[in-house]
Amino acid sequence: MEEAVKKRAEIHYRKMTEMPVDKLILSLCVPTVISMLITTIYNAADTYFVSKISVSASGAVGILFSLMAILQAFGFMCGHGSGSWISRLLGAKEIERARQYSTTGFAMAFLMGIFFLVFGLWLITPLMRFLGSTPTILPYAKSYGFYILIAAPAFTTSCVMNNILRYEGLAKLAMVGLVTGGVLNTILDPILIFTFHLGIQGAGLSTAISQYISMFILFAMFAQKRSQSRIEWRYLNFSPKMMLNIIKNGFPSLTRQGLNSLSNLCLNVQAALYGDACIAAMSIVAKCMQLMFSVCIGIGQGFQPVSSFNYGAKKFKRVRQGILFTWGFSSLVIAVLSIASFIFAPELIHFFRHDTAILNIGVLALRISCVAQLFLPTVSIANMTFQSTGNSGKATFLACAQNGLFFIPLIYLLPNIYGLMGIQMAQPLAFFLAAMVSLPFLLRFLKVLSQ
Repeated sequence: MEEAVKKRAEIHYRKMTEMPVDKLILSLCVPTVISMLITTIYNAADTYFVSKISVSASGAVGILFSLMAILQAFGFMCGHGSGSWISRLLGAKEIERARQYSTTGFAMAFLMGIFFLVFGLWLITPLMRFLGSTPTILPYAKSYGFYILIAAPAFTTSCVMNNILRYEGLAKLAMVGLVTGGVLNTILDPILIFTFHLGIQGAGLSTAISQYISMFILFAMFAQKRSQSRIEWRYLNFSPKMMLNIIKNGFPSLTRQGLNSLSNLCLNVQAALYGDACIAAMSIVAKCMQLMFSVCIGIGQGFQPVSSFNYGAKKFKRVRQGILFTWGFSSLVIAVLSIASFIFAPELIHFFRHDTAILNIGVLALRISCVAQLFLPTVSIANMTFQSTGNSGKATFLACAQNGLFFIPLIYLLPNIYGLMGIQMAQPLAFFLAAMVSLPFLLRFLKVLSQ
């Protein structure tokens, strides 16, 4: 058995270090893009079906997007933090240490999920208000949020297992769990919401069930020893050094996702000044933009294991080739999607909600965002490059740039000058400024790799 594992490891090593970089990245990014799209679609499914209930219910889904982003932020921290180490250690052929990182990363994420479940349910009313609920949205937010909190351990641990498999170059295995959960959620939503008349509670219950099933499927991949990584008690290592390494390397992901959640909270608070229709419209725009974001991130996630593995194996030329290919390919794909979304913006908004006020606000916001998405590949590739190669300081700074340095100040400044237009302009302008900051960091690193 162990001999077969060693043979698979050697074959995998040759694949990651010898296969042409463009073909390797494409083979890894296709399942990750599919996974990201399915995840986006099933999140959008909640928005679509709940929007049939009322404007306030639709706004509640937008409010809870912040909470889900927080849960995923901690999951991604443990997942990226351990996954990057695992990939580099496997590239250096240190398998036992890699297994310690996978087990410890999973355990940390599980404990974090339990923490959010307990304290979130205890403080659910003030938590929903803090997230931006208006008096009319609050009852819906509490009903939906209850099930999101119940699923907190599944959210955090699924992120870890998905990223470990992905960083190991086993994106197809990661895809199975995520796609199954996504398809199940999409099927259960209309059944629980309308057939069983559970309303927004049905949407929340559907999400919780699908998350736990996805978690168990991903865990089964490790239980069946289909990867070099392991999630086993004997590999658990809660040493301060290991936990610090995971947190340090995963901190850019926590920062990025956490600031994304905070920025969404700030957006909801500012949008609330213009009524529930504005909250609902910006929530729908966010879901539409999430599609492009998912594609770009999915392509980048196909690049990350290639970057980490080859950086660990000291094959720096392949890392440079991977950056240039991923940057160019993702830019082309995002350009096509942005043009299509710009043209069909009214149809996209109308798909979610037949409401004139929402349509008027959403179409302009979506079109402005489509222009800004052209800068997304530069931002995401720069951040992923530094995180995958262990440059956590630069990765953290760049992760802070878009939302921390730019969006949060802009969402409070621009509405005071331009009113509702300021809310619609804030995120696109933040994307542009973040790209301008990221570009010199990326170009300098490419120069270093070529030396």
